[in-house]
Amino acid sequence: MNIHEYQAKELLATFGVPVPAGFAAMSVDAAVEAASKLPGPLYVVKAQIHAGGRGKGKFKELGPDAKGGVRLAKTPEEVRAAATDMLGNTLVTIQTGEHGKQVNRLYVTDGVDIDREFYLALLVNRATGRIGMVVSTEGGVDIETVAHDTPEKIHTIDIDPATGFMPHHGRSVAAALCLSGDLAKQAAATASKLYDAFLGTDAAQIEINPLAVTKDGKLLVLDAKVGFDSNAMFRHKELLALRDETEEDPAELEASKYDLAYIKLDGDIGCMVNGAGLAMATMDIIKLNGMFPANFLDVGGGASKEKVTAAFKIILADPNVKGILVNIFGGIMKCDIIADGIVAAAKEVNLSVPLVVRLEGTNVEAGKAILANSGLAIVPANDLGDAARKIVAEVKAVA
Repeated sequence: MNIHEYQAKELLATFGVPVPAGFAAMSVDAAVEAASKLPGPLYVVKAQIHAGGRGKGKFKELGPDAKGGVRLAKTPEEVRAAATDMLGNTLVTIQTGEHGKQVNRLYVTDGVDIDREFYLALLVNRATGRIGMVVSTEGGVDIETVAHDTPEKIHTIDIDPATGFMPHHGRSVAAALCLSGDLAKQAAATASKLYDAFLGTDAAQIEINPLAVTKDGKLLVLDAKVGFDSNAMFRHKELLALRDETEEDPAELEASKYDLAYIKLDGDIGCMVNGAGLAMATMDIIKLNGMFPANFLDVGGGASKEKVTAAFKIILADPNVKGILVNIFGGIMKCDIIADGIVAAAKEVNLSVPLVVRLEGTNVEAGKAILANSGLAIVPANDLGDAARKIVAEVKAVA
């Protein structure tokens, strides 16, 4: 689960992380009022969407010469003009895709006189099983570009969970940022507080870009991107209140209501599989046979008939789907329950695209009998390779 920048900063501030003053605004008047609460004379008006690259983005409605989603303002009138441009319009960035995202919220912050910009992120290092701090002196730019062009400027500091954040970790962060004296102490303290925030919120990622040194020698978090482990949200009911469902893909949002692991992709063959590994293999073999998957969808190991029906509807709601491949290996999951769900959903939505089903495992014969006697044009498959060949052939035949 991701949250907006203003929410991230407010949350990090509760852990003592230094952030500039700022206020969220849902209207133009609220943005002007927010500026009046700040000391000025410089304000920053920032579009709030769940995507990076806002400053370099463009608004669809304003033309190619319009400014992006992060703007400086020197007067309340300039704040009003920026807010008017942004609110309700569609911001397209390198991370949103061509469709962009509508801006419904703004963040008005106090301007900062920047001396230097750094990058600092915390995430789980899958290779070591530890929380890793990724640090670079190259802040304020795309970290992917830095990693590609100058990887030697990126440093990773792993933290042993048995010891937690120690003084030497703070010194390592300061050294990686080439800081000394009081700034080194500030960097170590900020890194320690970010580590506390990461653990305390069950975060999956905390990205600070930039972490800035001001002309008066202060270290401040100027932008923050925070995402949480969705599986841990039962421990953080207060964080669930920060969720902005308008920022989420409608199909993925619907899938989350049924505890389905669903990710929309750009292909044309819908997939319904039980088990993440089997889902990945199914997607791969579809591509191997010359077409592309329209989604990743794992119904889990113990799905009910209702859950399977919901999954089927979500797949069919994608207008790009030209065929569906169901690949189920029944262990805990029973094939007859899957078959009941497939039949119920197909009848309810008036299935109009080819459907290939491969069932194997618990109650497989009962499941196959349900499909065969359903009266629907369901194509059975014997194995995964057979299923992929058949769905590709079926889709091409009706193209």
